Amino acid sequence: MYRFLLTPRWWGINLFVVLAIPFCVFMGTWQLGRFEDRVQSHEQAEKAPDPSTRAAKPLDTLLPVDKVTSGRPATATGTYADQFLVPGRKLDDRQGFYVLNMLRTDSGKALPVVRGWLPGSAADARVPAAPKGEVTVTGDLQASENTHSDGVNVRGGLPSGQVGMISAATLVNLVPYEVYDAWVTLPEAEAGGTGGAMKPVPAAAPEGSGLDLKAFQNLGYTGEWFVFAAFVLFMWFRLVRREAEAERDIALGLVPEEPAAPAAETAEAPDAAEGAPKDAPEDPSSPDYDVASTPVR
Repeated sequence: MYRFLLTPRWWGINLFVVLAIPFCVFMGTWQLGRFEDRVQSHEQAEKAPDPSTRAAKPLDTLLPVDKVTSGRPATATGTYADQFLVPGRKLDDRQGFYVLNMLRTDSGKALPVVRGWLPGSAADARVPAAPKGEVTVTGDLQASENTHSDGVNVRGGLPSGQVGMISAATLVNLVPYEVYDAWVTLPEAEAGGTGGAMKPVPAAAPEGSGLDLKAFQNLGYTGEWFVFAAFVLFMWFRLVRREAEAERDIALGLVPEEPAAPAAETAEAPDAAEGAPKDAPEDPSSPDYDVASTPVR
């Protein structure tokens, strides 16, 4: 009854099922693993002490930035150079912008330093001046932003002196020196001078370390892949069952008869059967001859 499974058409169906189900299970397991990793990272982050409470270390010893070093206090010494404003950043549910200064270190590379946040628009804003001369800053270390970071402006078209993303890839095109692939945010307002008007920007948790929307998206994708695998298997069983029932009906002679051929056309008129043309003229000597119907020549 199941010999039809060996036909060329069913070979293609069987091959698709054999490949699709393991692939769906693999993808679902992979998405579930990513969700479990995020849960584990979240639990470890809750148990670990606040990175900002740990002792500050030189910047170079904490690079590159990862989930362990993100948020750790880092120190760097240098001189403030170029200044940029980062618009579209919220703090305490208020719209504003960051004040970003490039700290040129003795190595020649510059460290982006977020000195603080100001409310309002970055256009024509009055920004406190950066300290003069050589300074040593201690700030919470952060990884370079990307297109998925909160508040990032990837549309471009910003005025001169503004940037939409705090990253080395963006800043290196705006300054004539190398830039660290990291940045720091000052945990407190600058002492003295005009820096006290700015609010400090709190360090953000490293990406992938919390149960955010992306984590639950991974869990949702897990369910979708497993459901698709079950759907493929269900459809295969349904097709096999339908084909087997059709084969059984044929074997038992239960296949419905083909519809009867259309009835033959009725026999032709006697005169046509006798070979006389239908339009042949009538015999004038016949008693049924109709003179009125005879065409006038």
